[in-house]
Amino acid sequence: MRIRPLPDTLINQIAAGEVVERPASVVKELVENALDAGADRVDVDLEEGGVRLIRIRDNGGGIVPEELPLAVARHATSKIASLDDLEAVSTLGFRGEALPSIASVSRFLLVSRTADAEHASALSVDGGRLGEVEPKAHPPGTTVEVRDLFYNVPARRKFLRAERTELGHIEEWLRQLALARPDVELRIGHNGKPLRRYRGGEALFSDERLNETLGAEFSRQALRIDHAAAGLRLSGWIAQPSYSRASADQQYVYVNGRAVRDRSIAHAVRQAYADVLYHGRQPAYVLFLELDPTRVDVNVHPAKHEVRFRDARLIHEFVFRTLHEALAATRAGQGAAVAAAIPGAVAEAAAGAAPLREAWRAPMPQRQPGLSLRVEELRAGYAALYGAQPGQAGDAPHLPPAAANAPLPETGEDGVPPLGYALAQLHGVFILSQTVDGLVVVDMHAAHERIGYEKLKAAHDSEGLRMQPLLVPQTVAVAEREADVAEREAATLAELGFDVSRAGPQTLLLRGVPALLASGDTEALLRDVLADLREHGESRRIRSARDELLSTMACHGAVRANRRLTVPEMNALLRQMEETERSGQCNHGRPTWTRFGMADIDRWFLRGR
Repeated sequence: MRIRPLPDTLINQIAAGEVVERPASVVKELVENALDAGADRVDVDLEEGGVRLIRIRDNGGGIVPEELPLAVARHATSKIASLDDLEAVSTLGFRGEALPSIASVSRFLLVSRTADAEHASALSVDGGRLGEVEPKAHPPGTTVEVRDLFYNVPARRKFLRAERTELGHIEEWLRQLALARPDVELRIGHNGKPLRRYRGGEALFSDERLNETLGAEFSRQALRIDHAAAGLRLSGWIAQPSYSRASADQQYVYVNGRAVRDRSIAHAVRQAYADVLYHGRQPAYVLFLELDPTRVDVNVHPAKHEVRFRDARLIHEFVFRTLHEALAATRAGQGAAVAAAIPGAVAEAAAGAAPLREAWRAPMPQRQPGLSLRVEELRAGYAALYGAQPGQAGDAPHLPPAAANAPLPETGEDGVPPLGYALAQLHGVFILSQTVDGLVVVDMHAAHERIGYEKLKAAHDSEGLRMQPLLVPQTVAVAEREADVAEREAATLAELGFDVSRAGPQTLLLRGVPALLASGDTEALLRDVLADLREHGESRRIRSARDELLSTMACHGAVRANRRLTVPEMNALLRQMEETERSGQCNHGRPTWTRFGMADIDRWFLRGR
């Protein structure tokens, strides 16, 4: 067959196969164009899940009449002009493929007006055939109408899903956009009815936008992240481990404001949560990574879903370290964890916190009636248990010698530690502790297990990963690319406890292994490490295997059910929890404690009704 050039319409329809997957793809491209045009309000009107109609109206800069035909021409764009611009793209769109591709598979109308124009101009395109530019009434900004998507490509149209499914994809993408752009007002309508409105105008990210996109529960349990180093900045929110999900439906990553899916970042996040998340559960997060645009290639995927980093290894380590340290800093009894444990109770507790603090500090005769009763009963009870005199109003309750060496946390202004003071054991399994604003219940085995585990890790980290030489070196058969990695990463492998060298194109010689793991399947472990180094540029397999062993040791050393503890021993455990990293979860990711506020307990008994 002879080689011949393809018609422009067919070229655009082929491009549409890459760019226009479904109605949500069209909404994405058109809304991104609106944002690139400087819009701070975008209206999205849909019919039949976007299949019948997608109308995007914005208040951006608009397009001059003579450039309307160029806007629907292939590879015509105002966003890049040179290779230097392409290597430092700062706009959401830049390829110049979206409008011609969409126009080739729909009945398309483009209406636009600049701020200084007397009227707008309109251009219609039907299945790729351009009409004439005509005057039209329209406020400053641009409206794009896409009707009957894929009407002329029936093979594509039959692959579309039900109306509710297609609408769900559009709603999810707009939610993703709303998280990144709280300054923009988004109004969405479907089949002639208002569907959702994201109020805009905030200069900074607001709690309101976080609440309306991911819900108040995520907002209550979120830890704020903001860290910069090595020309990188990571900000956003990660949810407490107790707020885990069955699926990855609340995982959002943005690179320089662009929503992306990146395996390396996702892997780094999973590793950061590895020590605190229950098996099979997914973390929730909204993360914004900022870096020099020249250090990231956004021209990788036709739909711009993926990016490629110049130094993926550095990015992976930066994300992991930032989140790992943020999660390590969480301890049982901290504010965010408290909010997670009792939805709805924290606001009420906070509302009453100031007068409670004042009541605690005030001399006994001057304390407020009502408020003073709870505080005085609390103090008097501990005085009876620990020998403190009721007149010692400003002192923390005394502990007997058996628990006197327990590390004491930073107490609140009311003088009571975050987890309060123990009252009793329940069925030899749970510790009941009274706080200023309610009751804390602690799983004593799970809590002691985490405390022991963190101590073992700290002790082992101080020694480093020691290498144990093998009496007889072992040959390990690997793929050639894995042998290349072993040769290139010899220093990294040595830091991980392996003494390994290349003995042939597909053969490695193993002379030493990590001492703590010498009794395991070290060959399989080495292969897994090499796979990680090849894919992610680093590996934590050794540490994970070590931690699994230390976790087992900590589990065997933890207090068991039906072990009777004295009140001082229970308080010592509470104090250690408050000082131990990640103590909100046991080694397997299960919660170690929960709190019930007085407001919740009052509701149980219908008090005040």
